Amino acid sequence: MLNPNTLWFLLSNDSNRQDVVNQYKVVIFTYYAHTTDNSDKSDWQPLIDHLRQVAELSSSFASDFHAGELAYIAGILHDIGKYSDKFQKRLEGSSVRVDHSTAGAVEVAKKYPKAQSLILQYIIAGHHTGLLNYGSDQSGLGDRLRDPIIEDYSHFNDEVTIPNLSNSGIPIRPLSQNVGFSISFFIRMLFSCLVDADSLDTERFMSPHLYAIRGGYESNEHLSSLLSNHIERVNSEACDSIINKYRKKILHQCLDKAELPTGFYSLTVPTGGGKTLSSMAFALKHLSQNNLKRIFYVIPYTSIIEQNAKIFRDIFGEKNVLEHHSNFDPVQEDNDDFEMIRDWYKVTSENWDIPITVTTNVQFFESLFANKRSRCRKLHNLSKSVIILDEAQMLPTEYLKPSLQALSELVVNYGSTVVLCTATQPKIGNFIDKTLSITEIIDTPQELYEQFKRVQIIHLGQLSDEDLIDRLTEHSQMLCIVNTRKHAQILYDELSKSGRVYHLSAKMCPVHRRKILDEIRENLTKGLDCRVISTQLIEAGVDIDFPVVYRAMTGIDSIAQAAGRCNREGKRPIGEVFLFSSTEKHGKSTSWQRKLAEIGEMVMKSHKDPLSLPAIEEFFTRLYFYEGDDGL
Repeated sequence: MLNPNTLWFLLSNDSNRQDVVNQYKVVIFTYYAHTTDNSDKSDWQPLIDHLRQVAELSSSFASDFHAGELAYIAGILHDIGKYSDKFQKRLEGSSVRVDHSTAGAVEVAKKYPKAQSLILQYIIAGHHTGLLNYGSDQSGLGDRLRDPIIEDYSHFNDEVTIPNLSNSGIPIRPLSQNVGFSISFFIRMLFSCLVDADSLDTERFMSPHLYAIRGGYESNEHLSSLLSNHIERVNSEACDSIINKYRKKILHQCLDKAELPTGFYSLTVPTGGGKTLSSMAFALKHLSQNNLKRIFYVIPYTSIIEQNAKIFRDIFGEKNVLEHHSNFDPVQEDNDDFEMIRDWYKVTSENWDIPITVTTNVQFFESLFANKRSRCRKLHNLSKSVIILDEAQMLPTEYLKPSLQALSELVVNYGSTVVLCTATQPKIGNFIDKTLSITEIIDTPQELYEQFKRVQIIHLGQLSDEDLIDRLTEHSQMLCIVNTRKHAQILYDELSKSGRVYHLSAKMCPVHRRKILDEIRENLTKGLDCRVISTQLIEAGVDIDFPVVYRAMTGIDSIAQAAGRCNREGKRPIGEVFLFSSTEKHGKSTSWQRKLAEIGEMVMKSHKDPLSLPAIEEFFTRLYFYEGDDGL
């Protein structure tokens, strides 16, 4: 008779297990992770296969930030609760509910030091329902583990060996301003590795048609070549003007600075300086120089995203660019491949594993602070990436400090580069980690400002709607930007009585807004009458060029953005931007907008040119002072 210890040794070796089973007629009970429709279980997924595959994939993700060992442990233990008889019966059709996520969290507490075990407990216990709060309160991790009700899962010992830790430390350098934040961020990044690996392996087994869609992206080298070819074509068609010479200079400086190591960068380029293509050129070369993987282009408004994402798709191909925001519909009615496009968009938006992702501030930062599995899957792909924050001045001040702490973490501990890209650079150096500094990509921002200056600011003071409309009707082509939707609607209704007027609002559906913008551009190009009333959605990055702009009084940053829609291409000696304060009740700003306007008025009193770089710096210094460091 075969010795039991010898039998166990033979069975534990995958290479000879089947021979032993055949020779000694051993009956082995197989534990499963996932099922199919076949009741004979012949094609069900063995649990040990799932655990090993998730562990290896999770480890490969976390190796980007030197946490592969912890991620492997999380992967190999995350589903050991499925070794219970009741869970196996559930796979066979039983309706009984079984907690399978707590078992792995219990085991790590027995095996590892407190710091490592607590981190692993968070991500294992929450890998289905989401990261839990700490403590013993209801629904907290402490409450979950204090007296867990878990079915017997001891059969896991037959197939799973809990690995030892070769390193007792945590592979991050906590930021000086908030150690606790660094630890919590690390937990969330490790959680992302586990839940994405778990989802991918489950998808590979349960939905192979979706899994097959993933990947197949072009290399960064090929994308760089595509961009170079595009820029060469653009330059060959451009006239030999001073503006175009400076655009080339901006591009060359971006390419030069791309050779520097990862870190925090700013790109201060005036409106019309070609920062979209130049920043992308920096990102692609920086990837190659620093062995990075992906690019994330983060933009405050969906109107700009639609514009920039289209530019990138035209250059790099739709397969390599993900446009991810709430207003984007990837499936057009007249597209025959709508099912394939829908599925492609579904899988790529789940985890952002594509070379270039274009998304909103809201989507990006909410994901960084999320606790749900679905929102966190993508986070680990932010490591070893270039993150471009376009129109960086639009980062909300009430969330500025945590947002910049998260970005600092990505730079310090996850090998990423952050680029703050704007014409009006916010003064945020005091809010990033003290060990970091921001490197300006442009050598002489002041020189660029002077060369790209194309407007003059004229302050009209207070205006009633009647006076404002009288002034607006004097111009055959003009843009008027106000602070509220109601004010925009009223002005639009009144102006419509005397001719064709366009109205733009964030409440418009994207397709309609794009159609209106295209019609506006065509009328401007042809010299036709074109009066537009808009909310501030048109300010940041929308490629449009008016001879005259009116702007309701606001912050200097928004005034500068409005000015960027005036004489954008420098076709006139000088464009005119008129500022006014509405006397109408419906034209009054919100309390926040009034604060911006008041600070803007202060700055204008102390600077002859309110759009100069010193004026912009004073505006943000005053803004952050009045907000107070504690509020940021």
